[in-house]
Amino acid sequence: MLSEFVKSADWKSEKHVPVIECVAAAKAGEAVAITVTVGKEIAHPNTTNHHIAWIALHFVPAGAKTSIEITRCEFSAHGAAAEGPDKGPAYTDSTLSVRAKLAATGTLYATAYCNIHGLWASEKVVTIA
Repeated sequence: MLSEFVKSADWKSEKHVPVIECVAAAKAGEAVAITVTVGKEIAHPNTTNHHIAWIALHFVPAGAKTSIEITRCEFSAHGAAAEGPDKGPAYTDSTLSVRAKLAATGTLYATAYCNIHGLWASEKVVTIA
């Protein structure tokens, strides 16, 4: 199963873990600002040879059997250029921000893919009143 290859750790000591930032509780239908960052405490490289390729954010309402993909962001600018690796004029930062209206209490799951170190995940419960 793919779950065997998904890694997690404390984001304060591991640069690959996607960190989910949002309120812990909100009212039903209220827009919740959610930010997911890879490299919050320890910066992750963003080079042609070592970078975060994408971050995805899913929501699983309490008791549900399936997830709902809220957003997915692919990071394309890693300094590649015709002149060679890491000579390009643009580098993306491994952060995404979205607003979502949640109707039920549930768990946010963030996954991020490093082109060298694979798939990483984290989660955060959001209570909806």
